[in-house]
Amino acid sequence: MRARDLAEPYVSVSTEADAIEAVRLLVERRLPGLLVTDSAGQPYAALPACDVVRTLVPGYVQEDRGLAGVIDEPHADRLCHALRGRTVADCLPVGRPFLSTAGPDWTAVELAEVMARSRSPLIAVVERPTGEPVRLLGVVTATRLLERLLQTV
Repeated sequence: MRARDLAEPYVSVSTEADAIEAVRLLVERRLPGLLVTDSAGQPYAALPACDVVRTLVPGYVQEDRGLAGVIDEPHADRLCHALRGRTVADCLPVGRPFLSTAGPDWTAVELAEVMARSRSPLIAVVERPTGEPVRLLGVVTATRLLERLLQTV
């Protein structure tokens, strides 16, 4: 089983997309994360749902988790308000965005190793033709990989 056989079309959003709309997409489709593309439509980053959640939690609470207990429920219920006016790029981790990629001939074990090491729920399967832009063949999600691996049990 090769990456090209596991890759499926996948939802992507631009770095400039509205963060609230991106979260709605995550929720409505129950996705583990989003594939983020740059302004040219090229694969740029993976945005796991847990990173979006991290964006919602105030920095002071992340630094001292004991403060989470002092935020009352009405305020906690409004955490998504922090996304107003923000883009998907604002939700990406600080520093260089991360996107796990695999070649079309990668095996299931190679895919699993990258997922485990990067803790990413998705891997973009790409071709890199010489002198041409990267071509996205699809995405392998952790769920898809596990589904195929379970077929042998």
